Amino acid sequence: MITKEEITSYLKSLQKSICDGLEQEDGKGRFSEDHWSHHQGGGGISRVISHGNVFEKGGVSFSAVEGDLPSFLSAKVNPLAKRFFATGVSLVMHPISPMVPIVHMNVRYFETDQGDCWFGGGIDLTPIYVNDAQARYFHQCMKETCDAFDASYYNKFKEWADNYFFITHRNETRGIGGIFYDYLVPNEKNSKEYFFDFMQAVGNTFLKAYRPIVSENKSFSYTEQQKQWQLIRRGRYVEFNLVYDRGTRFGLETGGRIESILMSLPEHASWLYNHQPKEGTAEHETLKKLVKGIDWVIQNSEF
Repeated sequence: MITKEEITSYLKSLQKSICDGLEQEDGKGRFSEDHWSHHQGGGGISRVISHGNVFEKGGVSFSAVEGDLPSFLSAKVNPLAKRFFATGVSLVMHPISPMVPIVHMNVRYFETDQGDCWFGGGIDLTPIYVNDAQARYFHQCMKETCDAFDASYYNKFKEWADNYFFITHRNETRGIGGIFYDYLVPNEKNSKEYFFDFMQAVGNTFLKAYRPIVSENKSFSYTEQQKQWQLIRRGRYVEFNLVYDRGTRFGLETGGRIESILMSLPEHASWLYNHQPKEGTAEHETLKKLVKGIDWVIQNSEF
């Protein structure tokens, strides 16, 4: 059976390959590396890029920590469980240009001292301006990865993403979604190795799905008005992460390292009082597409 050490080893290699690919796409920025320790056991490596050609701020964090089981997870595990181990890679990239989307990915594994274990994760895209062809391409990448494992996965995990990455108090989705899944527990049908293979497939899809969009958009010019809209959309991103994000909650409730937990927040964001884009503007058209249930997938979509 696959071990937590093997899962941890893959995640370390995933962090490196993603950082290498993003550095190549940026052309200037380089990830700094910060090793840290968790107060109850284990630790991680936070890699942060800032003020590059493409990325204003971004982080790709690896962690492998252990500690006392947080109370909010007690109902999901063996009642005798006292300790947990969790490992994962989490990233958020905030580009300089409003033409380049924000992106988020997380793949993770969790187990307890009583043998409970599960996998979770996902990838989602947050364009400042929604480009339909690029949205279709991104979702097609997600679908191809899911279909290689189970034909039901994409629709199920896309719906989960639509519902999860939803800013309830704004009645809008954070972006165009992607896939999100959690509590994939090994069973008689699907082994631990099966779900580990799925984790790897999702992690390895990230650069394929994101880099072509960055490459296509990074040289586009933009106006001050478009930059202001980006700052407003970043504000929405902050609201989601601080109010609803499970990873933020887990990190805070398990005594995680605050710099790593809040690494997902942008360097600059904005909140304007009662800001309403005018009908017919590109900003208004984007808002109309920040809703649940859009079927983005079209076969052989290109951009």
